[in-house]
Amino acid sequence: MKQPTWKKWLSYLFEIHLESAPSEVNPHLYVSLKNGRYQLCTAKAIYSFADLYGNFRQAFQHLNWNIVPGKSTLMLGFGLGSIPYMLEHIFQKEFDYTIVEIDENVIQLAQKYVMSEIHSPSVFHLADAFQFVITSEAKFDLICMDVFVEDVIPLQMETIEYCAALRDLLSPGGVLLFNRLSRTKSDMKATKAFFESIFLKVFEDGVYLDVNGNWILSNQKMAFISSNR
Repeated sequence: MKQPTWKKWLSYLFEIHLESAPSEVNPHLYVSLKNGRYQLCTAKAIYSFADLYGNFRQAFQHLNWNIVPGKSTLMLGFGLGSIPYMLEHIFQKEFDYTIVEIDENVIQLAQKYVMSEIHSPSVFHLADAFQFVITSEAKFDLICMDVFVEDVIPLQMETIEYCAALRDLLSPGGVLLFNRLSRTKSDMKATKAFFESIFLKVFEDGVYLDVNGNWILSNQKMAFISSNR
């Protein structure tokens, strides 16, 4: 959905509320226009912000694209499609997307506001990401794990079982990008514990990239041009 030019310019001065779409999953879900981009937010978190979705933008800037073996991409959590938007419009990458999103309102908002700007083949699944990952037999060259309820990752997605299921969905040489919070001391403690006690048990060559308030974990040492371990 295109917005009038005057409204886009005005959004650089202050955030413009466009629509609220509360759901059982996200009771305070809303879309706004800020800095000329659509932003999807809840009371505690930003779910999507076009090319200004900084955690994945930095990850893509550092990603060693040469090791991604193909185009099939699994997106766990969608928001307003910041990931495919950036990959197309900023990084000029072509992928085929399988999108798993639990909130029907999020899918409807994405289709209303941004999908006309995303031209890659995209198939939506209205489903719980945990159940999808545990039961799917498909293989993917790139998996972007970006599931939050507000600012919390569901507990069942912080288990060895879930990480092992993600591993099994990767094609040979496939790359996993797993978004974690690291904004506060509590976030950092929890993320470090997950990385060291869970993630590395499944992905022995795992690394992380600090993207200023988040860590992006990956299954391969060579995933990022520069990374941490």
